[in-house]
Amino acid sequence: MPKALVYVTFKAGVLDPQGEAVRGALSSLGFKGVNDVRVGKFIEIELEDTDDILADLERMCQDLLANPVIEDYRIEIANESKNGEKR
Repeated sequence: MPKALVYVTFKAGVLDPQGEAVRGALSSLGFKGVNDVRVGKFIEIELEDTDDILADLERMCQDLLANPVIEDYRIEIANESKNGEKR
């Protein structure tokens, strides 16, 4: 059963208040040299193996998982060996 990995992040130029909060917290904890932090979403989806997996995932991202106006997304299909190890 294929597993899709979907990464959703704000587009360049879109304000990321959560990322700014994390950057400020890292600075207050003494971590120097952290200039920018961007926070996004990571989504794992297990799917039935069909010929239209990528097309289905694109529709899922466009319709629900991401806001295409302010967010970019990247889709990966994780390969798993027979013993369940990711390759």
